[in-house]
Amino acid sequence: MKPDFQRIAYWCALGAAASCAVSIAAWQVLLGVCLAAMLLGRLPWRVPRYWQALTVFAVWTLLSLALSDAPRSGMPQVKKFYAWLTLFAVLSALRKARDVYWLAVAWLAGGTLSAIDGLRQFGLKWSKAAAAGKDFYSSYVADRITGFNSHWMTFSGQMMIVLLLCLALWFWGRPEKRLRWAFAVCLPLVALALVLAFTRGMWIATGVGALYLLWCWKRWTVALVPVLALAAFLLGPAALKDRVMSLVKPHGQMDSNDHRVYVFRTGLEMIKAHPWFGLGPQRVGPHFREYIPADLPKTLPDGYYEHLHNIYIHFAAERGLPAMFAVIFFFAATLWDWLRQLGRGAGEAEWVLRGGVAILIGVLVAGCFEYNLGDSEILGMTLAAVGAVSGVARSSSNS
Repeated sequence: MKPDFQRIAYWCALGAAASCAVSIAAWQVLLGVCLAAMLLGRLPWRVPRYWQALTVFAVWTLLSLALSDAPRSGMPQVKKFYAWLTLFAVLSALRKARDVYWLAVAWLAGGTLSAIDGLRQFGLKWSKAAAAGKDFYSSYVADRITGFNSHWMTFSGQMMIVLLLCLALWFWGRPEKRLRWAFAVCLPLVALALVLAFTRGMWIATGVGALYLLWCWKRWTVALVPVLALAAFLLGPAALKDRVMSLVKPHGQMDSNDHRVYVFRTGLEMIKAHPWFGLGPQRVGPHFREYIPADLPKTLPDGYYEHLHNIYIHFAAERGLPAMFAVIFFFAATLWDWLRQLGRGAGEAEWVLRGGVAILIGVLVAGCFEYNLGDSEILGMTLAAVGAVSGVARSSSNS
């Protein structure tokens, strides 16, 4: 019996996209099977609009690698090109709004389980600090909840993507009655986990994406946002208030405010010195101290210095300005295309496009505060979302 390569590719693409939220291993294995099925079955490949920008990004990365002082150390970034194939696989296999519907359901299920695990971790950390007589804030900021992940930034980025896509489905997708009940239970858990992860940049990014959705859904609901935010601030635990206030009143080096000044300004110095090809993949960390501005003390604040906590600064410092502009152009142009299609009317695909716009807004805003596209899990979910939404958008515009 001849294998049904079309069906294999479809289910593996959907499975790869869904598993981005819970398991890197499952995502990459399913992606490999999907790509193999497409090749063996000689199935047609769809390429995204503005694929030329991605080609520039890939080629410039290789040039930057070749010109760096340690090309071998940058090979992990070349291997990460495999993750980018998620975009092509999902775009080629998923073409209907119903496909994205099930992707949203799968992400909500995985995100909810991860959120529950994160809330369990929060309770344990709270109890442990109380039992030891320690100040919770000082003990928690450096060791926050991570859900199924290894870091709280990854966890928060996943919660943001799940929340924004599922809100779009709730507002415009008319989910089934049983699913609406599930959403009513699960979405608050995801939102609570995101809040308790204490990731300030993700709070801002999620807020901007959610404001876009609310404005497009029912504009009057935007007025409720500051009221709800104030209520959460006033009624929340003291540690949450401290975290919010740390935006303008940091607790010394406990918060990353000074650290962010160092990575931002040092990154600018790297770009000034190497604007075309950067320092090379994975070379920002080893050369960081060489580019610290003269007016900053040489003693570094506590923090992680292997990347620059900003996709715009990091890509430019690591691979050169052309690489950074190429990859950002791809995402920004894709976002603009979706907005234009929504302006012309999208019919049943509206919720898919609204969710895609919100996700890209969130990812690009979060990129101002974190190197989120360097994180495999966030990169995978972002590419899966772009592929799925672009597939539906293309099918909708051709119908």
